[in-house]
Amino acid sequence: MSTLSPVLSRLDADFDNSLDRLFSLLRLKSISTDPAFKADCRSAAEWLVADLKTIGFDASVRDTPGHPMVVAHHDGPTGSPHLLFYGHYDVQPVDPLNLWHDDPFDPKVKELEPGRKVITGRGSADDKGQLMTFVETCRAWKVVHGSLPCRITILFEGEEESGSPSLKPFLEANAAELKADFALVCDTGMWDQETPAITVGLRGLVGEEVVVKAANRDLHSGEFGGAAANPVRILAKVLADIHDDTGRITIPGFYDGVEETPTQILKAWQGLGETAETFLGPIGLSVPAGEQGRSVLELVWARPTAEFNGISGGYTGKGFKTVIAAEAFAKVSFRLVHKQDPAKIREAFRAFVHERIPGDCSVEFHPHGGSPAIQLSYDSPFLIKAQTALTDEWNKPAVMIAAGGSIPVVGDFQTYLGMGSLLVGFGLSDDRIHSPNEKYELASFHKGQRSWARILDALTR
Repeated sequence: MSTLSPVLSRLDADFDNSLDRLFSLLRLKSISTDPAFKADCRSAAEWLVADLKTIGFDASVRDTPGHPMVVAHHDGPTGSPHLLFYGHYDVQPVDPLNLWHDDPFDPKVKELEPGRKVITGRGSADDKGQLMTFVETCRAWKVVHGSLPCRITILFEGEEESGSPSLKPFLEANAAELKADFALVCDTGMWDQETPAITVGLRGLVGEEVVVKAANRDLHSGEFGGAAANPVRILAKVLADIHDDTGRITIPGFYDGVEETPTQILKAWQGLGETAETFLGPIGLSVPAGEQGRSVLELVWARPTAEFNGISGGYTGKGFKTVIAAEAFAKVSFRLVHKQDPAKIREAFRAFVHERIPGDCSVEFHPHGGSPAIQLSYDSPFLIKAQTALTDEWNKPAVMIAAGGSIPVVGDFQTYLGMGSLLVGFGLSDDRIHSPNEKYELASFHKGQRSWARILDALTR
């Protein structure tokens, strides 16, 4: 603790200044999806470069076909690990503006209830507040010790909120420079206000649009009904066949590569107290719809899914039109886990559909993305060290959780840089990211800084 303690003390003493620095970054309107804010995105990148240089990083703005990347390097002791820290400085649009209580780019500290203060403003949680927790840790470590405990590379992206079109080419072109022992990713959250978490699993994704075609024109349902194939009925039957009565997916080979979650992890998740009632109740539901016999957390964190995100065909306007449509459409997404192969899932789904299409009809497929799941080893040494460090800071055991959605950059790091990631963040489910009145807990910003200090200390011992 002799190395760590003065760093923690420095973070406490400098907290007000760290908040001022965060506010300066939050005031920059770095909305990546709107071309009107292109200059603001560059300003945010330049602000970060300037700030990192004050800490001693060799930092620069790197141009891309879209918004720039920020890349920074700092040496560490010989033989120490090399860590890559990732975050993104771009933010979501603020519409509808009239629903905000305050100007989204005029950050404030507000008290939600006695003893609970939050930072308000767009980007406060996603992801400027999160990335600055790590920057502040580096700053304090450098002030106290004159050096960092290990070699650190920082990568801040400016297009995460607009699909990251420049990220993969940038990683591929700069792989030799960016490759490290492993990555630290901050764009995640805690289990609750008091319980830190490490995200160990991210589900992958396969998206498909299906178009079933029958007659060469829409038909009068009285004149042709009963004789002509109805693509709406065909498509509905195809979709209905994907799940059996127990909620399992019937596509042949779908579960290849799916492993059972370790018993001790399931018990830990059970101890979090989430039930079907607490999970589904707030959205007006009560009965889990997935595979029978599994908890809701296992269903959304560790099991694969097939969901129908949209379906259409025929007349859907006001009133009534007795028509048999010539075509029917559906958008289907699969969330993948463990070692499922996105390409094989896509191929198996298409074969499944083809088998159910009548001979005088046809089907087309339009792919919409595909990425594998990410699963960290539960007994990874750096994972266990980080878990202990978080537990020490929050005085409550850090839990290993998973995410039902995807964080594509983690897969990109694996694909292009050949390295795994440690996902630690301090956001909360009620931070209203992507929505009006985004906020970030003041405690998350403060204890997040202290947590990263503990993690760096643990990983470099």
